[in-house]
Amino acid sequence: MGVKRNRWLVGTILLIAIGALLALSFLPFLNAPLRSSRNESANASTPGTAPDQRAELEGRANGYELVLEREPNNQTALRGLVETRIALGDLDGLVEPLEKLAALNPQTPEYSVLLAQTKQQLGDLEGAAQVYRSALTQTPGNMEALQGLVALLIDQQRPQAAVGLLQDTLQTAGQANEIQPGSIDVVSVKLLLGQVYANQGQFDNAIAAYDAAIQDTQTLRPEQPDFRPTLAKALVLREMGQESEAQPLFTTALDLAPVQFKDRIQQLISEGAAEAAPAPAAATPAEPSTGTDDPSGAASDEAAPGTADSAP
Repeated sequence: MGVKRNRWLVGTILLIAIGALLALSFLPFLNAPLRSSRNESANASTPGTAPDQRAELEGRANGYELVLEREPNNQTALRGLVETRIALGDLDGLVEPLEKLAALNPQTPEYSVLLAQTKQQLGDLEGAAQVYRSALTQTPGNMEALQGLVALLIDQQRPQAAVGLLQDTLQTAGQANEIQPGSIDVVSVKLLLGQVYANQGQFDNAIAAYDAAIQDTQTLRPEQPDFRPTLAKALVLREMGQESEAQPLFTTALDLAPVQFKDRIQQLISEGAAEAAPAPAAATPAEPSTGTDDPSGAASDEAAPGTADSAP
């Protein structure tokens, strides 16, 4: 298994697991404008329903805009305008209504995260980082904003800044959780830290982060520990070529995981077993016939002069 494929796999399975457990329902919401904008030219030339649908969406957007002229803070209209502009693939048009929704709902970080990711797609990286940091000031343990800012820093080739951000979050977690229990999910932060290390090829640091997360989850939930750090450690060990050490951890993660993740983990176990199996031996090719049954090889000896004569 290649390094790029494995690192992608580490990130993907953790993102799926963290996303499902944290209910990141807004992520498909963000992906819609990207799909729409990529298909915009195709949709514009499609006869029949596509132009009609676009005209209907544009009319709906105009209707929401008229409502907002009278009631600038009407959240129903703002959300409707966001959804409509997403359907139209209008990323530029998303910024203003999302800024209003984020300002009106400071305790709902999904709006801020969606705003930051929209700015990032538009190339406004500083603006995106500012929105993420603002959201983290409001809720320091918000995993959606933390993941988004870490991803932005990695995209900017600033992995040490991402590590520093996560380490700072962990340092403040104890006090924050004393004031408001559960406000910072230490296990998820350590998972994200391990993922950053793994993506940089710092596997020993990644395993140390995952070991710490495993210890935390066993302490916090001894009756049903979180499967994610165990699965993450198994993936990193596989990346390092230590399949025999990884397989028992995959099995443990399978036992601990909620039912919706079991099939995917079983698939990972099967992939590892298939790759570890020795390849079938290649069949020995039959020797070409010499035209004689003489075991002394006389025929081949007689052929040699002819070969030499034909050489230039």
